[in-house]
Amino acid sequence: MYIESALHQVCDVTPFTPKKSKMAITTITDLTQAKSHLKSIVAAELARTGGLLRLAPTWVPRSFLQPGLRIKLHPDDTYAYGLNRGGIDERWFASTTVTANEGRADDEGLSYCVVGHEKFTLKDAVDECGASLVGAAIWDKYAKWPVYSKFFDNMGPIPHHMHQNAEQAALVAQEGKPESYYFPPQHNNVGNNFPYTFMGLEPGTTKDQVRDCIKNWNKGDNGILDLSKAYRLKPGTGWLIDPCILHAPGSLCTYEPQWGSDVFGMYQNLVEGREVPWSLLVKDMPEEKHQDIDFIVDQLDWDKNVDPNFKDNHYLEPVPVADTRSEGYVDRWIVYGKVDAFQYFTAKEVTIDPGCRAVIKDSGAYGLICVQGCGTINGEPLVSPKMIRFHELTEDEYFCTEDGAKAGVTFENTSGTEPLVCLRYFGPEVNPSAPVMGAYRNNSF
Repeated sequence: MYIESALHQVCDVTPFTPKKSKMAITTITDLTQAKSHLKSIVAAELARTGGLLRLAPTWVPRSFLQPGLRIKLHPDDTYAYGLNRGGIDERWFASTTVTANEGRADDEGLSYCVVGHEKFTLKDAVDECGASLVGAAIWDKYAKWPVYSKFFDNMGPIPHHMHQNAEQAALVAQEGKPESYYFPPQHNNVGNNFPYTFMGLEPGTTKDQVRDCIKNWNKGDNGILDLSKAYRLKPGTGWLIDPCILHAPGSLCTYEPQWGSDVFGMYQNLVEGREVPWSLLVKDMPEEKHQDIDFIVDQLDWDKNVDPNFKDNHYLEPVPVADTRSEGYVDRWIVYGKVDAFQYFTAKEVTIDPGCRAVIKDSGAYGLICVQGCGTINGEPLVSPKMIRFHELTEDEYFCTEDGAKAGVTFENTSGTEPLVCLRYFGPEVNPSAPVMGAYRNNSF
């Protein structure tokens, strides 16, 4: 009796009657496809948000890799595309590029914009709205958003491979692919099986040695890694990788700004006991060259692969844009440098202290992903989720137009304890003030 009486004194025992409300849309499958008036829909949303388009998660599987399970996808959904398609080990950001996967869905790799109860691909929005989204310089030269970024997350290493340059890729009606890496600490609480990446070839390696590796494709391990060097991967650092350079990415979860292409050639035939088929070596080479070993070896940029100063010419550490610590935030360059004297892409990481607010201005359009914390972006929700189901919508990813970036985007950290951290990547030649390779040695704190 005493306990019951006490409960009545400290608890409200009036029956709870929930308020009737319209159910929130939480999955992309609940959205309807926008089929008309796309330009006006986009214009209205940009006016409302100050130049932002909210994006839904874009998941990509790879049949020849083992997922690393650090991109916040629910473990029950790792094989959401089907076991035959492989596990999901990638999430693509602000992408207008389709995957090159065999048996892919028509829209695989494309990011979807979310406006009210409607959805449409970022590609369709760019095709329709052009320079008002990506900026006049990019639109006039490329007539598209030519870059994308992704999380690339595997349990172990992937095969030693290269990405073709523009001239080579054009032989199969594709585009070349330079790429870059940044290892966000928020997604690397564990390094998984092999946090080391083989890159390039040891100085002194000969083309005949590589030819022998290719000739021995069906004789067991072809030994291509015996000719290379592995570098230990460190969270909070990165690399810039030119086309035609061999690399076998290790098992850290990687943020990868890159050119909008999915071309590659795998030069390693056996990885952790798993066979790499010959077809993945030659998939982006002319069919008449699929058995031409000299042609296959000549796809490699020899001087860049055997560069004795390879690390100096490709390794990245963050460089602060300015010392704004006293203002409650820091913006850092995490991807910078040029490939053959051309800036294909750049990326920054902004950290807003708990309870602080910052207005960040940039020179060009960008794709953004929030990797830690919660807050707002131009008053819109900005939240890094703990876990995501395959079809679930999130509030962690946005595309910002060039006009919106130049006007300034307001970030506010609504947490009293945790920093708000966002990564954003930019298109070609929009950041002439970006650091040069090696700048981290003299510009860090």
